[in-house]
Amino acid sequence: MLIGLTGRNAAGKGEVARYLEKKSFYYYSLSDVIREDIRSRGQEPTRELLIQVGNELRQKYGGAVLAERILAKVEDDKHYIIDSIRNPAEVHAFRAAKHFKLVRVEAPPEVRFQRILRRRRESDPRTLEEFIELEKREAEGEDTSQNLVKVELMADHTLVNDDTLQKLYPQIDELLLRLLKEIQRPNWDEYFMNIAKVVASRSNCIKRKVAAIIVKDKRVISTGYNGTPRGTRNCNEGGCPRCNGLATSGTNLDECLCSHGEE
Repeated sequence: MLIGLTGRNAAGKGEVARYLEKKSFYYYSLSDVIREDIRSRGQEPTRELLIQVGNELRQKYGGAVLAERILAKVEDDKHYIIDSIRNPAEVHAFRAAKHFKLVRVEAPPEVRFQRILRRRRESDPRTLEEFIELEKREAEGEDTSQNLVKVELMADHTLVNDDTLQKLYPQIDELLLRLLKEIQRPNWDEYFMNIAKVVASRSNCIKRKVAAIIVKDKRVISTGYNGTPRGTRNCNEGGCPRCNGLATSGTNLDECLCSHGEE
């Protein structure tokens, strides 16, 4: 399962991510992809530079580039929490993967500004008015820039983080349990067809890989894949003259030694 996080500055996305990491989720941030690019240029990432370089990458490689780089790292049998989703194309890319849900983390501007002040970062705004004005400039943009307004509207669920962490954590637990229960198991036909696909990968035929599976009362009785008969050199080692001769489809069938998967 992939859980994506979006939300405004200091809403608490990092706290949600850290909590889910303790629940065995693997953490990725789209901002880390941008940081890697910035450091490769010999520069230090700042908030302004992260926005600038992120927009540059989207303009050059497409709006989904950051999501695509993260998706290249994920594995099917693990759960992931993905932070800093700021562009609609990123949401679409993640939704094309299985079991993705976008979660918006929300808190009032006044609460978030107080959190900003407690961070005491040199580049942060000093007044609530400056904070709100900066957010307005960063919240909307072109197709290839960050656009939090549109992304927030795409959220599947919302977590309200306007109080203590002790109030936030039960919300996360409730949402997580609901999302885990929504994951659909494959039906029996899909289950057995997936087994057949794995069996087919064992085929030694160089022209095509197919398999057969025999099932009774939802139990596997036998499996088989195509290839040269037992005791004969494997097709991929030169055992079948027709396949290794790259014969045209439908010709020289008498030379083919490869058996069907059901045989």
